[in-house]
Amino acid sequence: MLRSLLRPVNILTNIIKEKPRYSWQRYAVFHIQQEKRCYSNTNQDPKYKTPLSSLLSNTPKEQAQSETKQDTNDEEEKAKQREQSWRTMKLTLLFFGVGFSSIGTYMVVSLGAPQKDEDGVPIRDQYSDYFLIKQYFLRAIRELEYYRKLIREPSREKLLPDPLQYPYIQPKYTLVLELTDVLVHPDWTYNTGWRFKKRPLLDYFLESLKDQYEIVVYTAEQGMTVFPLIEAIDPKNIIAYKLVRDATHFTGGNHVKSLDRLNRDLTKVICIDWNGNNVKFNPENLFNIKRWNGSDDDTSLFDLVSFLKAIADNDIEDVTEVLKVYSKYDDPIMAFREKQKRLIDELEAQAAAKRDQEGSKYSRWTPSFLKKNVV
Repeated sequence: MLRSLLRPVNILTNIIKEKPRYSWQRYAVFHIQQEKRCYSNTNQDPKYKTPLSSLLSNTPKEQAQSETKQDTNDEEEKAKQREQSWRTMKLTLLFFGVGFSSIGTYMVVSLGAPQKDEDGVPIRDQYSDYFLIKQYFLRAIRELEYYRKLIREPSREKLLPDPLQYPYIQPKYTLVLELTDVLVHPDWTYNTGWRFKKRPLLDYFLESLKDQYEIVVYTAEQGMTVFPLIEAIDPKNIIAYKLVRDATHFTGGNHVKSLDRLNRDLTKVICIDWNGNNVKFNPENLFNIKRWNGSDDDTSLFDLVSFLKAIADNDIEDVTEVLKVYSKYDDPIMAFREKQKRLIDELEAQAAAKRDQEGSKYSRWTPSFLKKNVV
């Protein structure tokens, strides 16, 4: 059988040894030589074994057995990997379970312990008559609820002290200012770190309003940043109160200003901010200005002084009515500036008309006064 299989190869070899006469013969001989080299190369890598050698070495039955054995090995390898993954997952779950159980037990023991007096004697409370484990759980829940409220709600019911009484002077209106991008603009670089730029005309703004407004800075920034910063931009201490993050209400991922807890009449409170979400509990008290980007040619505070002084000079009883009108504009300061310009133009026109009217009366009266009798 082997000889019969090798007979075509011998015939092809003899053809190759003969000199080809035509181009198609040379083409066929060239490819036959290439195939012969491929079949006769016994030092070739096993993965490039020739079809002829594979045919002579492995029968169909042996090939099937080899493939079955390979499939079995693959299945065993996959089973080992699944077992290893499951073992790793069990160990991870066990680790986290033990860790969380230890943390929970520590919190219950530390937070649920009763308070003690100076002598170390436990002080009785409303949970002292319960079973010991229940006492600790109830106290721990009470303490966690306290910390939850401390994070989510303002730290105190009254954010500002009661208004001053006579003979002390208490301004009629309260002006609540955002710090970031209203009074200062933060800037960060690799060389200097965080720096804060003071807004142009800020000193003029504070000096102009200090007698008519109680000025309060209310921001979601941390106190460790706010207090030294305000001392730097307000050396005269015109800003009466500084409220920071602990005075805000945390909801929906944002720190919201609770104007209801200012301990002031909200009909006399004006909040200046560029972000309406910061005052979403009291939108009627918001005067939404454009965000300052740190430009040196900004004059918004000058126009804002004119707006606020107009409210105070006209003794407005409910500022929310005025703010409601300007809440319709994207840039309320620009809207106020245009209205002020139109008002000035109208007043000038009225004054000019009045002067013209008085001049006409004088012109009619003068000839009769200076009229000479003609004979």
